[in-house]
Amino acid sequence: KHGRISQRAFLGQTTNRAGIYLPGDIDFSGTSFDSIPSGWAALSAIPNTGVIQIIAFIGFLEAAVMKDVTGEAEFAGDFRNGAIDFGWDSFDEETKLS
Repeated sequence: KHGRISQRAFLGQTTNRAGIYLPGDIDFSGTSFDSIPSGWAALSAIPNTGVIQIIAFIGFLEAAVMKDVTGEAEFAGDFRNGAIDFGWDSFDEETKLS
């Protein structure tokens, strides 16, 4: 789980530093997305209600969505819940090692 969070943080940092931002405003007072700095400085620039919404959304994902509902997890962090099967079990050992 932490690897996915780190990957998203890296992509967000790289995207913003490249000058790519969401269009529009982050709040009703007219603060645009491109006026928010990168990195830790963004926490002080985002309105407090926005930070609370982000934390609440992450909490909701952790508590309700990102969990093994069916009990079929093959490894820690396996949240497929039987929905995605790439056919790995049908490969022979030689194919799995290549």
